[in-house]
Amino acid sequence: MSKTNYKLEDVIVIGVSSRALFNLEKENKIFQEKGLDEFSKYQFENEDKILGKGTAFPLVQALLNLNTKIDNKRLIEVVVMSRNSPETGLRMMKSIEKYELDITRTALTGGEPLAAYLDAFSIDLFLSKDEDDIQNAVDKDVAAAIVYNTPDSDFVGIEDEVRFAFDADAVVFSDESELIYKEQGLEAFLKHEKDNRDSPLNEGPFAKLIKMLALTQKEFELGKAPIRIGIVTARNSPAHIRVIKTFKAWGVYIDSAFFLGGVSKDKVLKAFRPHIFFDDQDTHVGPASRVVPSSRVPYKSDSKLSNFLKSNKKD
Repeated sequence: MSKTNYKLEDVIVIGVSSRALFNLEKENKIFQEKGLDEFSKYQFENEDKILGKGTAFPLVQALLNLNTKIDNKRLIEVVVMSRNSPETGLRMMKSIEKYELDITRTALTGGEPLAAYLDAFSIDLFLSKDEDDIQNAVDKDVAAAIVYNTPDSDFVGIEDEVRFAFDADAVVFSDESELIYKEQGLEAFLKHEKDNRDSPLNEGPFAKLIKMLALTQKEFELGKAPIRIGIVTARNSPAHIRVIKTFKAWGVYIDSAFFLGGVSKDKVLKAFRPHIFFDDQDTHVGPASRVVPSSRVPYKSDSKLSNFLKSNKKD
């Protein structure tokens, strides 16, 4: 039994749904088409059959490996979260044990939404395939993303590293500049960014996470940390300068930055090989998900950008 005074606030805590960690698409289809009884029956009958790896598995495995890098200090905790009951969750638990994942905390809610339990586990990043759970998390100001299906071929990350790739606007930064682009066009966006190049961008939903990752990097020698942070954005000159200055103001060290100016992101991501890519638009996440593990960050339900897109869709 663990010490009762252990504080999850002292480490980066990743909450991952069982369906993001493992391949449970067949099981989910049974649940959707045949109901809870048939799903439970299938899980019981296959209790000893180990689950395949899901989209978030390489990320979780690599993150947990960080805990071996510094003696007597944990950097990462992972909490597996599922709407399963404890009984139907046995197969998941056995799979965690079989893969030798250093995960000791699980949340099995018996059908209840997972978002309500994120604060209880001090979750810093929540990954799931359930859009409702992710939207609820985002609306509660938790960094959260909808995980897409696994890449077309088995993903293999850079050995002994964890690589994150982030889009800029509406992910790391606020959606303010993105809204200007959507409402007023490219010229207005570029003018706004040039006029404000010396003013740091406002924080977005993943700002806290990227700052935490940057602090963890500082546990290691500069440039040699086993965590690499990459920015992959459609911004280009002159809008790229504000991005660089913002990270400098935040004290965040970015290992790589790709300012693509509308060029497709999937080829750059295939070369960078992140364990996870975060973007706010399906037009980028869809193609990227075929080559690297990818996820989409929804907008807050009451955000100006979300309301603009909804009204524009109606028109």
